[in-house]
Amino acid sequence: MRPEPGQVLHFSEDPTITRFVPHVAATAQQAEAYVWAVDADRSPDYWFPRQCPRAMAWTTDRTADADRERIIGPGGGERVHAIEYAWLDRVRTVELYAYRLPAQHFSPFGTPELHAMVATVPVEPLAPPEPVGDLLALHEEAGIQLRVLPNLWAFWDAVIESSLGFSGIRLRHAQPKGER
Repeated sequence: MRPEPGQVLHFSEDPTITRFVPHVAATAQQAEAYVWAVDADRSPDYWFPRQCPRAMAWTTDRTADADRERIIGPGGGERVHAIEYAWLDRVRTVELYAYRLPAQHFSPFGTPELHAMVATVPVEPLAPPEPVGDLLALHEEAGIQLRVLPNLWAFWDAVIESSLGFSGIRLRHAQPKGER
């Protein structure tokens, strides 16, 4: 599930949204109000239940071969996502929807690497939301490893110290360090 040219996506478990209005999220690190969406490259970051903690890593042109081998592994493609066992049933059963939004209202957000698209004006979807479907199958079709771990923190620590690109979302919901 990725946007078509001229579109960005917003993923939600709520299929009833008819208008996205800029807001400041409770966990925001900036004071500006935004409507949040993602482009095609970052869409896989959101193939999860909203509150699911996930650690993600991918190769870049700066990735060292040793880091790729150590974290992604042989024959593992270019990207790996990790979740905890506690979330596996929810990943299997969540009803996730994708809203297609007009890209012209959005600007890139994130430094040093783009990680989202934001709009500062209300935005209406281009069509009703689309069910995303089987999230495990979506990962498989995209060639993205999906690892299920007892605890994300050892993986996350290895990823952030590597030369891979990475993103961690909702990590505050992960098991505490050292717990299984």
